Amino acid sequence: VQLQASGGGLVQAGGSLRLSCEASGRTTGIVSVGWFRQAAGKEREFVSYMWWNGRRTGYADSVKGRFTISRENDKNTVYLQMNILQPEDTAVYYCAATQGYSGDYLERERFYAYWGQGTQVTVSS
Repeated sequence: VQLQASGGGLVQAGGSLRLSCEASGRTTGIVSVGWFRQAAGKEREFVSYMWWNGRRTGYADSVKGRFTISRENDKNTVYLQMNILQPEDTAVYYCAATQGYSGDYLERERFYAYWGQGTQVTVSS
């Protein structure tokens, strides 16, 4: 499975961006996808996850109510709609996928086998 993240950019505080993560290769086995982010000088952290069929989603407390993860029906692209962006949202955003896990710990990196290259999101104050 290959993942290609895109959609990052520079936005003012309060603005919006939509990130995309296109999966290719052996996508039929994907069961869950996630978004993580890493700010400069910090460890990578969980942002959101979704079962591939869309029936379950989860969010970090810091983005709940502002970010929405979604996937178009029968498409291999997952989106992260980010609204009311704040400077603390500035980070490189990574999408990830797993073919073997859809349990209760999808906020943990170790359950994801496939990672995209990251896309930079910068929010100015």
